[in-house]
Amino acid sequence: MIKIICLGKLKEKYLIDLTDDYLKRISKYHKIELIELKDEEDLTKEAQNILKYISNKEYVITLEIEGKRLNSLEFAKIINDTFNNYSTITFIIGSSNGLDDSIKKISNLSLSFSHLTFPHGLFRGVLLEQIYRAFKINNHEAYHK
Repeated sequence: MIKIICLGKLKEKYLIDLTDDYLKRISKYHKIELIELKDEEDLTKEAQNILKYISNKEYVITLEIEGKRLNSLEFAKIINDTFNNYSTITFIIGSSNGLDDSIKKISNLSLSFSHLTFPHGLFRGVLLEQIYRAFKINNHEAYHK
């Protein structure tokens, strides 16, 4: 299973449509769950809420600006290789205040898509698109260029 934990709810219809489209596409390859949590001013409280949805049997990938940067082929390989050892990959997208250190400590991989800052909802779409691309690459299907 792929689990995506996001802080904050989408309000814009075009971002909801984008998210729904990629969730549907990905579900043809793998079970996927999107969990939206309330963003809090207190990162410790956010961390407590996040931890309710994670078990110690999951491979946790935190999305952080200071994380490791990969290209799409490398990302696809990590997805493929990780599923050989874990049944669940959990991605965590923090709030605009970032992630609490307690969440960063449980992360198996800290990943950055760019040094740029993205709007929260748009980044959710970018992450979903890259997960979809990874499945297309791993299944040797036309899409990735």
